[in-house]
Amino acid sequence: MIPLKLILAIVSAIVGTISFLPYIRDIFLKKTKPHSYSWLIWTILQATGVVAMLSGGAGLGVVALSVGVAFCGFIFLLSLRYGTKNITRFDTLCFIGALLATGFYVFLNDALLSVVLVTFIDFVAFLPTLRKAYEEPYTETFSTFLLSGIANLLALGALDVFSVTTALYPASLVITNSICSSIILLGKNKKTRRKNVPKRKR
Repeated sequence: MIPLKLILAIVSAIVGTISFLPYIRDIFLKKTKPHSYSWLIWTILQATGVVAMLSGGAGLGVVALSVGVAFCGFIFLLSLRYGTKNITRFDTLCFIGALLATGFYVFLNDALLSVVLVTFIDFVAFLPTLRKAYEEPYTETFSTFLLSGIANLLALGALDVFSVTTALYPASLVITNSICSSIILLGKNKKTRRKNVPKRKR
């Protein structure tokens, strides 16, 4: 009989892979405009998260995250050409702060502190995309963030060792991706309602 954790790890990796495909498609269709700051930090952090989780005994729970590293790196490269021009001072401050914190991570030898710091940096890196998703919901792909949250939820169930060190980062990804998908969906619905409101005759 196939172990449940193996099934969850495989399904998590499949869902995680599928989640990126509509995003990449929408980039080439010039519908989605990725924020380069967020995707660069996510590439670095997910690679860091994989190493930290492996050191904590996560096992198969890192499969989906490993897939994410490759896709995040590819989307970052695409963002250099097709990315948003809506970059604010707030975004830049978040980016600089995330980079500085990432540099500090190099000097940490504690797996738990590393994961806590990585989780914090990932949230800071998410802020520019959350802001853009709120202001321009049609420049983000709803399904990508929804499926990414589901993939990381499945990854939690695939962990060989369930602890703060192994579970904190994927759990935070479930939360932030859920928040982002909710902002995109609500923003799109709000704009749709505005378009459907008949204009008053003067």
